[in-house]
Amino acid sequence: MQPYIPESLPLKELNWDKYVSLIGKANAEVARFDGLLQGMPNPEVLLSPLTMQEAVLSSKIEGTMASLKDVLEFEADPQKKTEKYDDIQEVLNYRKAMRFSVKEMETLPLVNRLIKNVHSILLDSVRGQNKQPGSFRSGQVHIGKPGSTLETATYVPPVPNTVSDCMNNLEKYFHYDEKDFLVQLAIIHGQFEIIHPFWDGNGRIGRILLPLFLYYKKVLSTPMFYLSAYFESHREEYYDKLLHVSKDKDWDSWIIYFLQAIIEQSRINIKKATAIHALYDSKKEEIMNLTNSKYAIKTLDFIFSYPIFNSTNFIKTSKIPKPSAMRALSALEKGGLLKKIHGGSGRKPATYVFAKLLSIVG
Repeated sequence: MQPYIPESLPLKELNWDKYVSLIGKANAEVARFDGLLQGMPNPEVLLSPLTMQEAVLSSKIEGTMASLKDVLEFEADPQKKTEKYDDIQEVLNYRKAMRFSVKEMETLPLVNRLIKNVHSILLDSVRGQNKQPGSFRSGQVHIGKPGSTLETATYVPPVPNTVSDCMNNLEKYFHYDEKDFLVQLAIIHGQFEIIHPFWDGNGRIGRILLPLFLYYKKVLSTPMFYLSAYFESHREEYYDKLLHVSKDKDWDSWIIYFLQAIIEQSRINIKKATAIHALYDSKKEEIMNLTNSKYAIKTLDFIFSYPIFNSTNFIKTSKIPKPSAMRALSALEKGGLLKKIHGGSGRKPATYVFAKLLSIVG
């Protein structure tokens, strides 16, 4: 199979009539989600578990086996041995890369330099760390079943000496204003995966690009946008639609699939975010009543950011004085808001779970 030569962007022939009805629905759902974010007192805190779940699911598509609970339990007790250590590190790197990219975009536009820096963080000290992190690939790759060759591959991305040109064209397209930004996002994600610019980590970088682009174009007020759950549950269709872009230049079917993903997953995300916001509001009063403490809001914000945690981290991160912190934990456990999953002994701190929040995140 010959390496694919991607089309230059912007695409000259798109059948807008085929997906005009989906464009309206997709934009309406994204606007609803962004409106919800804008109405939250602190979306980064409230939706922290959803952000972590996105990191888990995006990594899962690439073969990791760690669950959200695995990652949160590890963060609560990093010294505890686990067979999923390597997978958990990949998830944590993904979250770190997302946070880094958001911070960088305060002063830097969406450019290839940013993408390379994010890639370096993603592959730091994990699988793929020896595959030129932060640099476009210098060799040929192919995609297919284990043991496949260039001849038997399902797909062969562009030759390495054209990757920089392809990515420069994609970077210019970031700054172009397509008729619709969600259609443009579909094309950007598809083109990035087709180029396959890195030796490893392409899928995860491609999914990190989704919220960054919408934030850059001011479609979202906060760069929080989650589609990995849909791609994971429709994985076969995801790869099939991308393959047909390279085989048949069938961008229309890919765009229709992508817009449908936005519509369906946005509705799920809206439902979860609404439930989390409602839980936050209801637990605010409950924690105030249970603890009778001036640190009630700090406690509330902490347990939403860290639904599984140990008492030492609670004191250190929340900066609540130890006596007040321990009284608060005891009151919340007695009141049934928190559950102790590992009792403390000696120097080992107790570990707690905020199960109600995790049940919403799923």
